[in-house]
Amino acid sequence: MEAKDTKTELVVIGGSAGSLQVILEMLKKLKTELDFPVVLVLHRKAYSTNILQTLLQQFISIEVVEVDDKTEVQNNKVYVAPADYHLLFENKTMMSLDFSEKMNYSRPSIDVTFKSASEVYGENLVGVLLSGANADGVEGLGFIKANKGKVWIQEPDTAEVDYMPKHALQEVAHDLIIQPDNLADYINQL
Repeated sequence: MEAKDTKTELVVIGGSAGSLQVILEMLKKLKTELDFPVVLVLHRKAYSTNILQTLLQQFISIEVVEVDDKTEVQNNKVYVAPADYHLLFENKTMMSLDFSEKMNYSRPSIDVTFKSASEVYGENLVGVLLSGANADGVEGLGFIKANKGKVWIQEPDTAEVDYMPKHALQEVAHDLIIQPDNLADYINQL
């Protein structure tokens, strides 16, 4: 870790197969007042309804918002990327949606959101990669690290599907290897 303590302005979490349970457990333990937003990018079927937002909201008192095009970024909210759209950051106050081609067979793509967030937030970003079956998110973590953000990766042995975190650990310099049961604790300390 760096000697100087940078202020976290955004936590962005990417996950695929096996990551939902980790996220539900994290939400249960998050404190009720966060000084930054949390953005979730989960691989979902293109025809998914917005039931994910409703499901997540049951586990946390902070408002859970499914992102629409031109959604304002606000602290103390959990944002969810909608099915079949890439989530981008225009600046520190605005998110937008994009329907361009799939990346790593995914839309939303974790790589797309991680890269966009790293360009806007730089060293004030924490990127977290969880369980998953493809390499989506690995390249994005590289952008986060290159822009001096923090990179956290789930311990592959704790992942339901270890391909994504295992690949990330091999490819990207990381700041922290997280266990599913301590993810919320680390976020709460930011």
